[in-house]
Amino acid sequence: MKQKTRYILLIVLLLLIVFCFSGIYRMPYYVYKPGGADALDPIVSVAGSDESEGDMHLVTVRGGQATPFQYVIAHILPYHQIAKLEDVIPEGISQEEYTQAQLMQMESSQEASTVVAYQAAGADLQVEYKGVYVVSVVNDLPADGKLKPGDHITGVDNKTVNEAADLTTYVTSKQLGDTITLQIVRGDEQLEKELKLEALPDTQIPGIGITLVTDREVNEDPEVTFSSGEIGGPSAGLMFSLEIYDQLEKEDLTHGLQICGTGEVDYEGNVGRIGGIDKKVVAADKEGCAVFFAPNEDGADDSNYQLAKQTAEDIESDMKVVPVDTFEEAKEYLEGLPEK
Repeated sequence: MKQKTRYILLIVLLLLIVFCFSGIYRMPYYVYKPGGADALDPIVSVAGSDESEGDMHLVTVRGGQATPFQYVIAHILPYHQIAKLEDVIPEGISQEEYTQAQLMQMESSQEASTVVAYQAAGADLQVEYKGVYVVSVVNDLPADGKLKPGDHITGVDNKTVNEAADLTTYVTSKQLGDTITLQIVRGDEQLEKELKLEALPDTQIPGIGITLVTDREVNEDPEVTFSSGEIGGPSAGLMFSLEIYDQLEKEDLTHGLQICGTGEVDYEGNVGRIGGIDKKVVAADKEGCAVFFAPNEDGADDSNYQLAKQTAEDIESDMKVVPVDTFEEAKEYLEGLPEK
């Protein structure tokens, strides 16, 4: 009897170990799944604005390094995606650096959205350019080991760098094998880094292997504030710009509806492709949104819009999926809606 009890206890102990292992151990994989569709009114605030009857929504994808349990579940549940960790977070980049890069992209997205919305509304806006920040460094290219995420590039070959285009245009005008010198600020240090240009992957374009965001100081009147917390990435740009414009204008752009969408927006108001749009459609449908804006990519067969539309059909959603290439198209669509 005692031996049988010991066997039972041993089995229970082994099961507990397996259970803990499956829920704690981190595998070299990353799992993406539908996130949430958060109303933007509490996140974006333009001073002196009135509240709209409906809401604009920021739609997210949840992701994280997989445990064995999450890895198995991701193979079972729909709209879950598994990726190799190295394809999400490049080797040599820590989780902290990856998170910081995502937050920098979010900050840049908020600035672009502010510029687009204020210009569309004819509101007071001034933009000052202060250089560029390094978001990430590609392994085995010239910047590897010389530059770090967060480095502030202010010049190249003693020529002032105001925005990302200044640096990329200068670099691509050079020849493979040419050497450039970057003037950077790292913390409290002012440094110079000499780099020899190499071909970027799968191209013959000269480069150094970094991604950038422009450091801009945007001053607007009335003031706009953001409280996006730990949400990162650039994909909320379109919805930020629509929310800001709605708060700047007296007319209710929402028409009392719940409006979702996604897409990176640049300073000219162009809407760019993003990842995970099928998961965002699922999240928006659960929130009960009536409209979902998706990047149209000039009508490409494999555009975000096509995948979003197919996903909405697959889950039998009543949500209207609307293709857009620019902020102006999204704004005009909402302006043309009948009152609720």
